Amino acid sequence: MPYPEQFTGFQVNGPETWTEFHKNEFQPKPFGDYDVDVKIEACGVCGSDVHTINGGWGAQNFPLAVGHEIVGKAIRVGSKVTLIKEGQRVGVGAQSYSCLDCRQCNNDNETYCRKQLDTYGAKWPETGIISQGGYSSHVRTHEHWVFPIPEGLNSTDAAPMLCAGLTAYSPLVRNGCGPGKKVGIVGIGGIGHFGVLFAKALGAEVWAISRSHAKEADALKMGADGFIATGDKDWAEPHVMTFDLIINTANSFDGFDLSAYLSLLDVHGRWVSVGLPEGEGIEIRNQDFMKNGCLIGSSHLGSRRETLEMLQLAADKKLQPWIETVPIGANNLSTTLQRLHKNDVHYRFCLTNYGDEFGQ
Repeated sequence: MPYPEQFTGFQVNGPETWTEFHKNEFQPKPFGDYDVDVKIEACGVCGSDVHTINGGWGAQNFPLAVGHEIVGKAIRVGSKVTLIKEGQRVGVGAQSYSCLDCRQCNNDNETYCRKQLDTYGAKWPETGIISQGGYSSHVRTHEHWVFPIPEGLNSTDAAPMLCAGLTAYSPLVRNGCGPGKKVGIVGIGGIGHFGVLFAKALGAEVWAISRSHAKEADALKMGADGFIATGDKDWAEPHVMTFDLIINTANSFDGFDLSAYLSLLDVHGRWVSVGLPEGEGIEIRNQDFMKNGCLIGSSHLGSRRETLEMLQLAADKKLQPWIETVPIGANNLSTTLQRLHKNDVHYRFCLTNYGDEFGQ
């Protein structure tokens, strides 16, 4: 089959025109011995995509094609690649490189490598080429960050797991989620709904925590054992010091009473925030976590091992994320990203019909 020297993607020129997508050719980084080229067939739409192109996370390298929840076919593998075979259905998440030699990389913490590079918006060393994401025909990625997709998973279900799903799964397994544990998921959005699905699949007692009762029925259908609406009077009181772990996926800190949330945790219980709202963040006082000695932390994506385990768990348990599919195209991207900016999605978008735009 003809092999493209350049890839094609839908790029944004800058935050002032973040809702305008332009179909452009771009030059990928030079192909290396450990690289895999993936012809894309589906890509989830992540809140990170919006924060990046609208300027909410600061200056970026434009023009830029975002998207880092990618599933497609491996159509070219480097001479030293051993983890992926040509023709496999594979996925690529939010990270495309780490050194694989440092202390972090050698301890299944490669997502924390000081030399890690993002799938889009990163400047490749030596070449200066900017990495482009999954709103494109192809993606070129180091084999370590390319993951075989189990046969039991649909591409449109697997794609959003590669960022949103992993962002929820990694802190759950690293902090003891399982049978006999009471786990709370704050924020029932793209990441949060995966938090409910995976916490339940791991065997925990799962409670969804949201501002109102609007998403209660949905959360219970996802498998939550209980629901807490923080807009209710004295909402925290029945659950004080009963949770072992709470994963916070909220995308806003407006009116966020951190002290009340932390009061839910048992002694040395853990609060792990994975959402990245725009703005100044939230004030943390020592008094807020002294009564129960709870621990506050965060989490960034997850390792290759965790990604493979997560995908297999989803296939084995036949998990059904709530996905709305959208054919890729300039107009659809503009509408979809604006809807996501308004939180008008239940609970994840996934782009499809790549052949219509980029050819078969």
